[in-house]
Amino acid sequence: MTLYSDPSDEVPVPAHIHYELVLKILEQVSLPALPPNSTAYQQLHSAVIHLRKALRLQKQFEEEWQLSGGSVEYQWSLQRDRPQAQGK
Repeated sequence: MTLYSDPSDEVPVPAHIHYELVLKILEQVSLPALPPNSTAYQQLHSAVIHLRKALRLQKQFEEEWQLSGGSVEYQWSLQRDRPQAQGK
């Protein structure tokens, strides 16, 4: 894999908990609420598979990036570059 950014750069990525929370909701709440052989169930099950793959790919990227000398910054929200709200 060729990395195009400077490995000294810190790359912002979603914190793993964001994937894990959505996966838990889908697996423990959404899927059990649907008939197992329904189209809706199959669609959500497919979403679970794709989310697991996305998390695995992100972890693979993080490992390769860190091995090349880079670092990752886990993001917990979209508030990173937004100015702080001023209290009244």
